[in-house]
Amino acid sequence: MKLHRLGPTVVIAMTASLVLAACGDDSPTTPASGADDGGQEQASETEGDASGQLSGDVKASGASSQEAAMTAWIAGYQAVQPGVTVQYDSIGSGGGRENLIAGAVDFAGSDAYLDEEEREAVKEVCGPGGAYHIPVYISPVAVPYNLPGVDGLQLTPETLAKIMNQDITTWDDPAIAADNPGAELPATEITVVHRSDDSGTTENFMEYLSAAAPDAWPHEADKAWPVPAEAAAQNTGVIQVINSTEGTIGYADASVVTGQSAAIGVGEDFVEFSPEAAAKVVDASEPADTGVEGDLALELARDTTASGAYPIVLVSYHIACSSYDDADRANAVKDFLTYVVSEDGQTAASEAAGSAPISEELREKATNLIDSIQGG
Repeated sequence: MKLHRLGPTVVIAMTASLVLAACGDDSPTTPASGADDGGQEQASETEGDASGQLSGDVKASGASSQEAAMTAWIAGYQAVQPGVTVQYDSIGSGGGRENLIAGAVDFAGSDAYLDEEEREAVKEVCGPGGAYHIPVYISPVAVPYNLPGVDGLQLTPETLAKIMNQDITTWDDPAIAADNPGAELPATEITVVHRSDDSGTTENFMEYLSAAAPDAWPHEADKAWPVPAEAAAQNTGVIQVINSTEGTIGYADASVVTGQSAAIGVGEDFVEFSPEAAAKVVDASEPADTGVEGDLALELARDTTASGAYPIVLVSYHIACSSYDDADRANAVKDFLTYVVSEDGQTAASEAAGSAPISEELREKATNLIDSIQGG
């Protein structure tokens, strides 16, 4: 099926573009085999030469959680493929998936894998094999708050769920006091801050609440927040509101957190977020059944009680077509994704965003899946 670069059905505006034009003379990455110059016409072409250098562009959009990592990946990739421009629009996971389904981008960044309806719809642009989920970014979802004088806040899953559901409305509530013996908690009203846009971070956070505190959190996980509260766009917007407003609490990808953040109850302990603590949850997780052979979507172990594991975690994916009509474009997508999952790519993301690098086992699986992408 043809991947249309911009179709009339596109309703998601690309407004937060990260564009880095490649430049430099370093050695190229190894291109995928099968490239030719006779692919179907696209809005812009991507071609290779005999030396393995590629030229053209790759367009993507999606999760704002990946924004810092994507900046690092694009900067690193330009050193090995100076002729390729990679553009990423940080519009949120839901927008990225919609753009992929509409044929407006070459791949999507998403903190949640495609649901059953989306997996069927994406076949219109990706062919009968559908789309692949490639885990590229492992990060804690932090619980930032703004409460001067109260550092080291601790919250059990049940207390956190009741705060988010607005069943606990002041910071001196007995449940919060029980989680924080000896702390001087003010009577300040609690203001919950959530994402205003459709968000994979929201969906991951709600999945955690549902698994860890089902009696206190009555809502099904979804990309839209279910309880009326203070809303802000994307992870950075949530953090801006929390950092500027006393008494607030919310959730955001840990890469953007600059102030206070709560430790979360796991078993008998309270665990602060860290890349290492988040990776422990991923290691304990099982593959999701997407109906696509070799797919790498994961069902995360949200209710883990493993020592030292931070339970609120997201795995963000690059969702790419299993097949592209244009061989050169398929090669460019494969080449970029291969860099992203490489040791160099994962190190770059870790240094820029504080994410946990994927394991060697997962890297091998991801590389094999990327290699299987067809073009032409």
